[in-house]
Amino acid sequence: MKRLEVGDKVPDFSSKDQDGNTIKLSDYKGQKLIVFFYPRANTPGCTAEACDLRDHYQEFKDKGYALLGVSEDTEKKQANFKEKYDLPFPLLADTDHTVLETFGVWGEKKFMGKVYDGIHRTTFVIDEEGRVERVIDKVKTKAHAAQLLN
Repeated sequence: MKRLEVGDKVPDFSSKDQDGNTIKLSDYKGQKLIVFFYPRANTPGCTAEACDLRDHYQEFKDKGYALLGVSEDTEKKQANFKEKYDLPFPLLADTDHTVLETFGVWGEKKFMGKVYDGIHRTTFVIDEEGRVERVIDKVKTKAHAAQLLN
């Protein structure tokens, strides 16, 4: 797994959001974008992270940022997650791992002695030119907005 790093140009990607709409990186050309990857919708950590970003959404907008959440959940699961927690940003249903592999956040993980493949909770801040400006790989799920805004 080769993760994108600061300074890397993000390759264009496309994936379906929770409503089945195709979302592409090029849709955000000329705009600052935060792409956050989370392991599974409706789990405690992912819910805390998404709700923290939701609660500070206006601050992100005021600073010129769009937000995009990504996991390997289905469109239906993403739609339920978005609706249940009133999330104001699109959630990509990256079931084929196109976006996960583009950013390099899919790979080996260890939990309680078990080794398995999964999503590494990581957030990328992308500038108006489509370059990675910042990578956060030690995400504080309950205070992620503060990590990004400070």
